[in-house]
Amino acid sequence: MSVANKFGQILLNTTNKSECATGYGTLYGDMAGGLAVLGDVYKMQVYSLARRINLHEEIIPENIIHKAPSAELRPNQKDSDSLPDYQILDAILYQYIERRKGPAEIIAMGFDQAIVNRALKLVNTNEYKRNQFCPIIRVSPKAFGVGRRVPIVAKYLS
Repeated sequence: MSVANKFGQILLNTTNKSECATGYGTLYGDMAGGLAVLGDVYKMQVYSLARRINLHEEIIPENIIHKAPSAELRPNQKDSDSLPDYQILDAILYQYIERRKGPAEIIAMGFDQAIVNRALKLVNTNEYKRNQFCPIIRVSPKAFGVGRRVPIVAKYLS
C-alpha cells in the first residue's frame, strides 16, 4: 500500500468472495487495497476464470491454478486446514448470500449441518471485516458492500 501511495497508484486487492464472506484474511494485511477486483467472485469461479484466461495460451502459470489454496502463513498450510473444501463452501455461501436461504433450508438441500452452521457463523461474525474492506467491483446482485448490508453486531442467524 505504501508503494502504491508513494507513486500515486492504487493497490488492487485480490481477496475473493469466499474469503471475504468467511473473514479468511487479515485486516490491514492481505485485505488491504483500494479496490477489490475479485471480491464478488467465489473461489471456484476464480479458478474457472483462470482456466478461461489460459484457454489459448498459458498466461497464469498452471502450477498456481493447481496448487492447493493457502494463506501461506506457515509451512505446508492449506486453506482446507481451516475452511471446508471450497466446492462445498462456495455452494453453501451461494445459497446463503445470493439465494437468501436460511440454515435449515441449506441443510435440507443435503449439506452437512455442522459445516453449514460453521460456514454461516463465519459469515455473520466477520461482517466487521467486510465493513472495513475496500470497495468491491460488483458482478452479482449480492456483492458485499452496496449489494448486501447487514448490521456489524447482531444475532440474526435463524
